[in-house]
Amino acid sequence: VQLQASGGGLVQPGGSLRLSCAASGGVFSVNAMGWYRQAPGKQRELVASITSGGYTNYADSVKGRFIISRDNAKNTVYLQMNNLKPEDTAVYYCNSFFASSSDYWGQGTEVTVSS
Repeated sequence: VQLQASGGGLVQPGGSLRLSCAASGGVFSVNAMGWYRQAPGKQRELVASITSGGYTNYADSVKGRFIISRDNAKNTVYLQMNNLKPEDTAVYYCNSFFASSSDYWGQGTEVTVSS
């Protein structure tokens, strides 16, 4: 299983980042995929999901600011994050929409929103 998330970093409030996640075919090919995040001291939460056919859904906290997309040929899922807020600070992970806490999650990519 491969889940390689990248693109995180330090950004000022109002800024943008684009996250990428290369997933192994076994995870990616037919599954809906999701971007999740875990802030310090909080549980991991789903922020955006996308089906294999491109249908998307978002948590209310990111709706209108984040855009999830996928490239099926590259087994890659993206998360464009705009108008970032300090409360978006977290480690971001991608995984199958059906992933459980006991599944492999990879290292994630850290996003810090701070002035």
